[in-house]
Amino acid sequence: MAAKEMKTYTFAEMKDKYIGEVGTSERDEYEYELRMDVLGKMIKTARQERNLTQDELGKLIGVQKAQISKLESSANSATIDTILKVFKALKAEINFNVKLEDNFVKIT
Repeated sequence: MAAKEMKTYTFAEMKDKYIGEVGTSERDEYEYELRMDVLGKMIKTARQERNLTQDELGKLIGVQKAQISKLESSANSATIDTILKVFKALKAEINFNVKLEDNFVKIT
């Protein structure tokens, strides 16, 4: 009995199939959420490398510990100003790339 060959898919093909193709609103939302999640993890890692508690970081930038916790779990509710303050307090560099598409500004 011959073994059936299993079809394999790339990660990009799976995202296209289950999330939406590049350029669709569903895919854009997914990619945005993913970037915000990564940004939150970067904030947490940088804070821990500086041996700061959430409370201590919050005091450095003038926000409550709860705001730092929210940033670290998902930065999508933060303003750019707050994110810049956090990285400045952590003595970390952050860069934003702005891409213009069809008269819209998209931060990547």
